[in-house]
Amino acid sequence: MEEKAPLTMKDIAREFGTSVATVSRALKDSPRISAERRAAIQKYAREHNFAPNLIAESLRHSKVKAMKVIGVIIPEFTHFYFSSILTGIEEEASARGYRIMVAQSNEQYEREVKICQSFYENKVCGIIVSQAKDTHQYDHFQRLIDAGVPLVFYDRICTGVNASRVVVDDYMGAYNAVTHLVETGCRRIAFYGSSMTMEISKNRFNGYKDALLKHGLQPDESLWRICDNRADAEAITPGILKMENRPDGFFAVNDDTAIGILYTAKRMGLRVPDDVSICGFTNGQRAVACDPMLTTVEQRGIKVGEEAADILISQVEGTIPRDKMERRIVRTRLIVRGTTR
Repeated sequence: MEEKAPLTMKDIAREFGTSVATVSRALKDSPRISAERRAAIQKYAREHNFAPNLIAESLRHSKVKAMKVIGVIIPEFTHFYFSSILTGIEEEASARGYRIMVAQSNEQYEREVKICQSFYENKVCGIIVSQAKDTHQYDHFQRLIDAGVPLVFYDRICTGVNASRVVVDDYMGAYNAVTHLVETGCRRIAFYGSSMTMEISKNRFNGYKDALLKHGLQPDESLWRICDNRADAEAITPGILKMENRPDGFFAVNDDTAIGILYTAKRMGLRVPDDVSICGFTNGQRAVACDPMLTTVEQRGIKVGEEAADILISQVEGTIPRDKMERRIVRTRLIVRGTTR
């Protein structure tokens, strides 16, 4: 993965003065090759970090024409936003003759590193990725770029790596949502967000703060929480709603967190939106399955996926230079429903 010109079986065959077929059998530990020759070839392959092209290997034994394959890494399959992005990537890729190979990092750095290595070994033509929450080191991404593998980030971008990216306008999405809360009567608005190590969290938090300041309201640190899922929201919200000067509005980093706030407020006997207003960020299917239905910022995940796939395929095919960092922003919009006045 560290070399720009990866070792091939042809290279090994040339080194040993034998055929590619012999090298292939030796690497598979075939008894048709002498034990001494097998050991020598396997040792050489290990020492030179040989990674077999598994896709090509399988296609050699089929009558199917070799397909162009894009590796896609998503943080979690169960999140509506990521699944909608995956739909957009697949639709754009399929329309242009590509297939996708998908893996889930499950928000774990170590797993993300292994997936990148696996994709590289499988000779994908490029990788589309949203980094895991756990990721604070970026060497595995840089090695891919150094090896000439096109890389496109979506949603959670890595500012430490010079690669193309597709994001939604997180700042304006949050700014417009909080402006709506203020304009409909809220004065103490709580913020529930993800870790500030991620750019999306910083951008949404800045949009939240600036909307308050623009309307003459001072941000109150006692109303800020690191909370980005329903379970944590249901655990944290009772305490914040029991404050002497409790919030009359909440802006949450995603819909699941907002729904956790909603059901906690209702269980505590508060009326939504009369006593407390709530706004989320996603506009997934759950936003219309709760009561009342959720006011939220629509992220347009399918569009994000289409744009990410378009950039990657354009770089693979040369219509966008591989060394050009393409930045695209997908506009959000506020969907007003029953959890705000």
